[in-house]
Amino acid sequence: MKVTIIGAGNVGATVAECIARKDMVDEIVLVDIVQGLPQGKALDMQQAAPIHGYDTRIIGTNDYKDTEGSDICVITAGSPRKPGMSRDDLLAINAKIVRSVTEQFVKGSPNAILVVVSNPLDVMTYVAYKTSGFPSHRVMGMAGVLDTARYRTFIALELGVSVRDVQALLMGGHGDSMVPLPRYTTVSGIPITQLLSKEKIDAIVERTKFGGGEIVQLMGTSAWYAPGAAAAEMVEAIVKNSGRILPCAAYVNGQYGLRDLFIGVPVRLGRKGVEEVIEVDLTEEERKLLEASAEHVRQGLRDLERVEAAAS
Repeated sequence: MKVTIIGAGNVGATVAECIARKDMVDEIVLVDIVQGLPQGKALDMQQAAPIHGYDTRIIGTNDYKDTEGSDICVITAGSPRKPGMSRDDLLAINAKIVRSVTEQFVKGSPNAILVVVSNPLDVMTYVAYKTSGFPSHRVMGMAGVLDTARYRTFIALELGVSVRDVQALLMGGHGDSMVPLPRYTTVSGIPITQLLSKEKIDAIVERTKFGGGEIVQLMGTSAWYAPGAAAAEMVEAIVKNSGRILPCAAYVNGQYGLRDLFIGVPVRLGRKGVEEVIEVDLTEEERKLLEASAEHVRQGLRDLERVEAAAS
């Protein structure tokens, strides 16, 4: 089993380390355009193997030839938003990057599964899907696992319970339009609606929606530990063919009344990728929130189309 991670920055390197420490694949390839960066980080991780006890081989490279024959690819490449940069600027830059790396990767790994982490997540996953030409079940975005982890963390902290006992469901686009679902959120099977007041739940939901922004405000850059661990959890579910049910940005074509876009929904992951999009019952209010989130994703796709048409 061979996994390629495109982008050797903070997120990409964390994905590589998390996967390596699970000792579940034969080889990890860390690829980046910066000379020496992936090679150095890969060597550092390889030298940690005797301490952590994993036998996974980790190589760093600037050449996509080394990625050939990969089973899974995690795409973390992209530019962070910089001062003075508009959302349109970021859309155009990252779409160009994601297209380029996807084109280079799929030539040598036509049967791989793509897990996209680059932002804006739902739009970039669609870009990778269209660029790769892969069937939709082999392309997905990492957002729901991260957002749900933040949600579960805040619930556990509020209640003083173990995070292992908190199970949660969250849907919709990545960002402030996400749709946490308290009705489907439990602590050892007990609905949180029986453990927390509506005011407390609403406050946790709001903090979850802006969880990434809170970290950016604190340290001036995006998170990487939790995003890296979230992507690695998705890779583990695929590698082990475990049938884990996780919230991922998956392609919907009729489910929840939505079509032709990638959005966060619960899915069953296995060796083929997204093996099933699971439809849960939603109230009228929850459906409206999900539709509003989907419209936010559609607007991102329209914005990208407009920006690229203007540039051509």
